[in-house]
Formats: sequence, structure tokens, C-alpha cells
Amino acid sequence: MNADSIDNEPQSEQTRTPRTRSTWPMRILGGTLAAAVIYLVTVLGLTFYWCQQPPTFEVAATIPDSAFAADGKPIPGTALVSTTIRIGEILLDKPGGFLYNDIAPPGVLIDNCPSWECGVLMALRDTLRSLRNDFSRSQSQSLENDDVRRADLQFAIDPKSWMFPTAEDEYRQGLDALRHYRDTMTGKPGGGHFFARADNLADYLNVIEKRLGNQASRLSSSIANRALTAALIPNLDGTLTTAAAPDTPTQTPWDQVDNVFYCTRGYSWALLHVMQAIAVDFRDILEAKSAQSLVQQIIRDLQGAIQTMSSPIVLNGDGYGVFANHSLTIASYISRVNASVLDLKTLLQDG
Repeated sequence: MNADSIDNEPQSEQTRTPRTRSTWPMRILGGTLAAAVIYLVTVLGLTFYWCQQPPTFEVAATIPDSAFAADGKPIPGTALVSTTIRIGEILLDKPGGFLYNDIAPPGVLIDNCPSWECGVLMALRDTLRSLRNDFSRSQSQSLENDDVRRADLQFAIDPKSWMFPTAEDEYRQGLDALRHYRDTMTGKPGGGHFFARADNLADYLNVIEKRLGNQASRLSSSIANRALTAALIPNLDGTLTTAAAPDTPTQTPWDQVDNVFYCTRGYSWALLHVMQAIAVDFRDILEAKSAQSLVQQIIRDLQGAIQTMSSPIVLNGDGYGVFANHSLTIASYISRVNASVLDLKTLLQDG
């Protein structure tokens, strides 16, 4: 071995060791970045999957066989109760489950789907309250049905409750109470009744009329262009839908535009099925009042309000600009529904 090789061995070892040690920080940084990218892609994938609007369902398919009378028609009330149960099941069991009360990622990072759930929950609560106060009672002095009262109270819990008790557990107990109520309507002991009268239906329509009016006002405030809002969403008297004066517009904050939009979508999705159930349970009343066409118009406009979006985000354009304004588009449908609901209510009361 010559002197040159002896001198080179320590030198090569010295140069190799620092180079090897210097790669560890880069490996840690690379691994961290890779984990962050994988997590981000996973969250985005779950967000896209979880936030897909559930497909509509056939109301007739939710009615159990035991709920059909000898003439082949469902017992009045079973369509509405069965539809309410199915809406609640979808709310709790859709992909991702109930996200409104999530406190950890990725659910806590998603806001559009919880806003949709909020709209569905509002529609459920409106239906249950009318079922408790009107549909299940023969008159104002009659006793409340215990099952319906229990369901109403279970769904009244704060949807943000995530422990002791969880909102999901309370809602499932409410659905169990509704199932028992439906069973008593079909002949089992318990005294469950449903009174498909015109005044009861008019009282329910009065509730959703106010709800739809509020949602249309919130949607129409997505932009400050009052002339465009008035052109798209006039009230029955031709005035603006918002309560504020024209010179003091109250514009929806930019970070709340999509939340209001998806809340309305959720309410419209649930109300669509409720109206389809009403068309079944109140068919005799609607035929006697010649109101079937109004109900079908409401259903068509609600279908328009929840049709599939081609844009992955809620756009907030203005007038004839480059971008659409999804809030005003759905608000125009909601205003049409509201006008038809008012006409239907008037026809039921006076027709």
C-alpha cells in the first residue's frame, strides 16, 4: 500500500460522514411534506365525497306494506310520517354521517355539508312541529300524541351537541318514536291518528311560507345590486324581498354566501319530499279544492332549486358579468315556491 492511498482513506471517510448526516433533515422535511400532501388530498377527497347531495327518493317506496288499506291506497298520514323518517335516516346515515357537530378534522374543516344539514334539520323540525300541533290532533283542545311529542322534543336538541348526549343519538330516538307512531296509525295499539284536513295543511303552509321568505331574503342579499335583486326576486306586491330599505342594503358577508346557499338547498331537498308526501296524504282534499296543479308546480320549482351544479364552488357574480350568481338563481326558484304556497294556502282556506 503506497503513501497516497493511506493518506486518502481518512480523507474519504471524513468527507463521506458529514454528507450522510446532512441528509437526515432533508428526509424528515420530505416525509413531513409528503404526509401533509397525503392528508390534504384525503381531506379534499372526503370533502368532495361527503358533500355530494344525496339523491332524491320515491315517497311511495318509504310506505310499509302494512300502511295500505283494502282499496290499495295508503292510510292518510303514513306517507308524510314515512317520508319524515326517511329524511332523518339520510341526514344521519349519508356518507360521512352527521357532520354538524364534528369537532375534529376533517369534518370540522367542512362548512358546506353542515350548512346543507342545517337546512334539512329545519325542514324536519317544521314538519314535526306541525305534526305535533295540527296533523295528529282532532282539535285545539285535544291531547297531544305522546310519540309525536317525544319526536319533536328529541329533534329540538342543539345540533352542535357532540357528547352527553350526542345530537345523533337524540335524533335516532326521535325517529324511533315516529316509527312507533306510524305503527299505531296502521292498527297497532296506541291510538295514533292523522287528520288530513284543509285547515291543518293551511297551518303547515303558513309555517313554510315564512321559512321560505326568510331564506329568499338572505339569498337576495348576496349582492348589493338592489335593482338586479328586485328584477329576479320580487315580492307579491312588487317590493324587494329584503326587509331593509333600498338605500340601506344589508349584504350577506362574503364568507357566508355559500353557507346560506347550501342551507337553502338542504331545506329545499327535504321540502320537496314532504310536498310529494302531502300530495299522497291529502289527495282527496287537493282534488276537492282543485289544487293538484299548485302542488305539482311547487314540486317542479323545488326540483329546479336542487338540480345538480356544474360549478364546484358557489359563484357570486353580478348581472351580465362573466360569472353566475348561484344565490340569486336558487332564490328565484324559492320565490316561485313561496308564491305558489301562498296561493295554495289561500285556496285551502277560501276555495
